[in-house]
Formats: sequence, structure tokens, C-alpha cells
Amino acid sequence: MSVQVLADGSCALDEIPRRRPEEFHAAVAAACQTGARLAALPVIESRGERQLLAVLAQDASRNVQLVKMTIPADGRYPALTAQLPQAQAFEREVAEEHGLVPEGHPWCKPLRRHADLEMPGTPDPHPFFRVEGESVHEVAVGPVHAGIIEPGHFRFQCSGETVHHLEIQLGYQRRGAEKLLLASSPARRMAVAESVAGDTAIGHGLAHVTVMEKLAGVEPPLAAQILRAIALELERIDSHTGDLGALSSDVGYQPGAAWYGRLRGDFLNLLVELTGNRFGRGLLVPGGVRFDLPASERAGFLARFEAAATDFERIADVIFDAPAVVSRFEGTGRLDKATADALGLVGPVGRACGLDRDARRDHPEGIYRFAPIPVALRDSGDVMARAELRRAEVGNSAAFVQAQVAALTSGQLAVELPSRLRSSCVAVAMVEGWRGEIVHVATTSDEGQLSSYKIVDPSFHNWFGLAMALRGGQISDFPLCNKSFNLSYAGHDL
Repeated sequence: MSVQVLADGSCALDEIPRRRPEEFHAAVAAACQTGARLAALPVIESRGERQLLAVLAQDASRNVQLVKMTIPADGRYPALTAQLPQAQAFEREVAEEHGLVPEGHPWCKPLRRHADLEMPGTPDPHPFFRVEGESVHEVAVGPVHAGIIEPGHFRFQCSGETVHHLEIQLGYQRRGAEKLLLASSPARRMAVAESVAGDTAIGHGLAHVTVMEKLAGVEPPLAAQILRAIALELERIDSHTGDLGALSSDVGYQPGAAWYGRLRGDFLNLLVELTGNRFGRGLLVPGGVRFDLPASERAGFLARFEAAATDFERIADVIFDAPAVVSRFEGTGRLDKATADALGLVGPVGRACGLDRDARRDHPEGIYRFAPIPVALRDSGDVMARAELRRAEVGNSAAFVQAQVAALTSGQLAVELPSRLRSSCVAVAMVEGWRGEIVHVATTSDEGQLSSYKIVDPSFHNWFGLAMALRGGQISDFPLCNKSFNLSYAGHDL
């Protein structure tokens, strides 16, 4: 057997097939040729030996596969990227973080490190790709921007207004979240997980508690599973609502910006009712949730939610019928399905290109195992598709929230996790956050303590997709394309 299939999201480390570098490359490539995709590529340590672990998502069969490679003494192995472009960021990460050398990687520049800051005087610390030719010019944007946004550097190679290539340099938000999580007490780990990307506190928090529960062999109570899903969908709804308002603003359609800006506040206020925090912090704990939605408050909660959901659709009808919006959205920042698939794009960005993947359906956890939610798809891969997809997902999530609140019954909210986790074990949690698939991978030592922890935010997959969406387009379209992707700098940089 070339790979190990996870039965319940966890398995003993010794059960995972261990391959030599060439065999590892062949096993991962073969799995991806039969429908798998690379969800994570962490370096783990097992009994003093460093190993490279490939986490492969098989969406069609709804399973997760694992295969590992013993890292050679010289750190060299055949690069996956030359055959699997979706591996490019993963292999750049293991090269800079762990000193591995993916031989044959076409562009293994640092993913997050800034050599000029760490070692002043370093020659050419950021080797950018260059396009040469008459009339070709370079435009550099950031990392400091003209708005209250996170830092990132964008280097455009242009001929006139046409973009030949965009290279994105991140790493300015690097905080060492994974190491901090490992070094923290169990009580503090939740605060770290909820801060990986501040607008995805529920998504990353849910991935963290899920992976810890798998390592502990614990399942949260039914009431907690329902409340978790309600919070996750509220986070999706408020974020998509904010994005549609921001897209309206980017094309100068101020009614949409004002209406959706106000409406997002209504959805955030519902998160306050449910969790006590506008971004959902504090609700989740390993083993369950802290707070209930009492029966006496459910009718009022539903009434306010349904009013906001109705307003959302009324506003969408106006926005998506406005010629000023449609003419700017349609055909802008187009990305085809084949490119999106090759790059391993996830979430609304991938689904807007026709990639039929959603972890809530393909790798369901909690109440999603029993209450499926429809998956919206578009195929044009442009700004309009990404906007329409957000609208469709809000509608699907709204129906789901209404059904789950109505089905909610009082009951136990949490169970205790044992002080000792399963020994020498690996667990994988996959959560469909509002930006896309969130993956947390954790391993334990022989003593049942956390020994490694890997986080993959959906933005890690999708930033290169933004670069490809700009190719052949106008540089003036960049703000609109960037907002239609709306990726996380902090989630990528960790």
C-alpha cells in the first residue's frame, strides 16, 4: 500500500507508509493523478527522526491519505512542483523553514523570509522574476499601502497597461503562530488558533479544537456540533456580505458599499448574541462550546437573522442588476478551471472557476455529516463569478442556519479532554472556512504530548491564483481582482 487512509481523522504514526525520496515523489504524484490534491506538507519528528508528511485529500471518495518520507542527511529530494504546480508554496516553505532542497523546483525563492532584514547587506535578497523587452516596465506596489490593510508587496511586469506577470512577496505578518501554539498551555492555544487570521476566528478555532479532539479520541455533544456550525456559517455570511460591499466600493457603486456595510454589522451583532464577541472569539473549547443559545432567545435570534437575510437578497437584486457593476465585474480577472486545478485553488475562488470542492461536503465534520449544505458553483472564473458565488453561498448558509437554530435542543455543551492524548499519533482536521479549506495537522510524542503542529490557511493555496488572474489584464484592474479574491496576508504568513 503506497498511502495510508485515515479512518477517523487520526492514526498511529507507525501506520503511515515510509518511503525513500524517489518512492515518496512517485506515491504523491500517483495519488494526485487519480484525483487527490495536496492539502498539507509538514515536516514532523517521530522518535528523533525528521520526516516529510504528505496529506492528500481525495474529495471524490471523501478520505484523507498520508505518506511520509525519511529526510536524507543532505535534505535533498526530487521536487514535486515540477510535476505538481500545487506543491510550489509547500516546497518553498519546507526549504526555508527546514533546510530541505527540492531539486528541480523552478522558483524556490523564500516564501516568507526577508533576508535583507535578517542579514543586512545580503545581495539581491528578493530575486524577482523579470520580463525583458522594449516598452516593458516594472511597477512595485507595497508593502505599505494607502489604506488600512495588511502589508504585502506586488511586483508587476507590464507593457503599457497590460500585465505580463505579477509576483507577490509576503511574509511581513510572520508571527511564528505554529511554534507559539506548541509552546503554549492548552488554555492559551485557543487564543493563538483564533488569531491565525483575525477574520476567521471561528474557522481556525474549529480546526484546532477538532484536531485536538481527534488526538484525544473525543467527540463533542450534538448541541455543541450544531452551535459550532451555526457560528461557522454566520462567519461566512458576514464575511461574504462585507466582500460584496467592498467590491461595490471598488467599482464606485456607493449604494452597494453603504447597504452591505451596514448589513454586515447586523450579522456581526448576531455573532455577538451567540458568542459574546463580534468575531466569534471565546465560543469554542476543545470538547464543545462555552455558550448555548437558550430556547427563550431563539425566536428573537431567528427573527433578526431572517430580516437581515431578506435584506441581503433585496440589496443583491439591485447590485447585480446595475450596469455599472456588471460591466466592470464581467470578464475581469478571469482564471480558467485547468489553471485553478493545477494550482490547487480552494474555496470560493476555486468554485468560481468550476472546481467542485467543499470540505463541508467532501470531508464533513460535526453536524455537516448529517445536515449537508449545497455547494454553489460558477464556471467563468472572473470577478462576476466570484461575486455571484458569494451571493449564492450566503443564501445556502442562511437556509442552513435557519434550519439548525430551529432544530437546536438543550443538552450538554462540552465534554472533558483527557490530560494525555493518544501516543505517537497524527490527526488531520479539515474545515471549510469562508475563504476555503482550512487544514490543521498535529502529531503527538510517545508521552501523548503535542510534538508538531501545522496550519494551512486557504490563502496559502490561492495567492498564486491571484497572480495568474492578472496575466493579460489591465493593471488598473488589480484592486478589483485583489478584493474579489480577498486573501489573508496573516493567514499565509502565520
